[in-house]
Amino acid sequence: MSQTDNYESVVSSADSKIATFDESGKGFVGRFHDVLHKTPSMVPLIVLLASILIFGLALGSRFFSPFALTLILQQVQIVGVLAAAQTLIILTAGIDLSVGAIAVLCSVVMGKLTFDYGVPPALSVLLGLIAGTGIGGISGWLVSRLKLPPFIVTLGMWQIVLAVNYLLSANETIRAQDIEAEARFLQFLGVKFSVAGATFNLGVVLMIALVFILAYALRSTAWGRHVYAVGDDPEAAALSGVNVHRTFMSVYMLTGFICALAGWVMIGRFGSVSPSATTGVIGNIQAITAVVIGGVSLFGGRGSIVGAFFGALIVGVFELGLRMAGANPQWTFLLIGVLIIGAVAVDQWIRKVSA
Repeated sequence: MSQTDNYESVVSSADSKIATFDESGKGFVGRFHDVLHKTPSMVPLIVLLASILIFGLALGSRFFSPFALTLILQQVQIVGVLAAAQTLIILTAGIDLSVGAIAVLCSVVMGKLTFDYGVPPALSVLLGLIAGTGIGGISGWLVSRLKLPPFIVTLGMWQIVLAVNYLLSANETIRAQDIEAEARFLQFLGVKFSVAGATFNLGVVLMIALVFILAYALRSTAWGRHVYAVGDDPEAAALSGVNVHRTFMSVYMLTGFICALAGWVMIGRFGSVSPSATTGVIGNIQAITAVVIGGVSLFGGRGSIVGAFFGALIVGVFELGLRMAGANPQWTFLLIGVLIIGAVAVDQWIRKVSA
């Protein structure tokens, strides 16, 4: 064996020993941190399973009944769809304060086109989805081209959309009875069906399908990798050949489209079209809450749609569990507030250790 071959053999052996030592020397905490860093949705999944177990042990068969567990899905279907939209924006290191307002406006557009202008319900829904996509595109252009902060852009858009909502609707609610009689398709996502004693509606199916589709797109497509790259460092992404402007525009337009879907889900869930629905005001906070609890980093570039979905389910479990236990509703806000702070603290810990 030559001296060069002998040297390479020694270095290779030393490297393998160092690698083995580093891996074994991490300990349980180090290995657990690596799992959390590679799988951000693991933390909300653990919290979700723990909360289900705790409420199940405390409330017994009442909580574990098919009715109670499917009721959670029924309650979070709107927030779950809005959380999916919010996740896309936060992954690009932004935040969207207008998601709830866009959902309400698009539901109003669908209803007004049908009842005031005689547009067929299916076409009204399509035009509502286009309206949401267009609103998202405007926000994306302001953020990408004019370099305005997403917080400011979407705060302004929230106010504009709410104003347009009330001007367009004249603050008049389209009643469920009228929709059932003349435009049943608007309530399509409220159609219910039973599986093994559990009752679902098509809005829940849409929410779950949306989560799976977006999870695949973010994990397994070039577009998904571009979204994470732009959120992590847009300048480095541009130097790597990523079209940052196109990525921002696609994210904001897709977000607007998903918000419009949430508006359609709202009609199916409530049966009516109400311009004063509370989703327009608190939907933003609920979506951000689900995303943060779901382990999506507010700094961008890390997190998953699945984690945000788990975050929405956690909120639903706490709300239903505490209500069934007869607790004061304020305990829900208190515990969710603790979860939000805890989720951000865990995210900071993961980033600090990994750095």
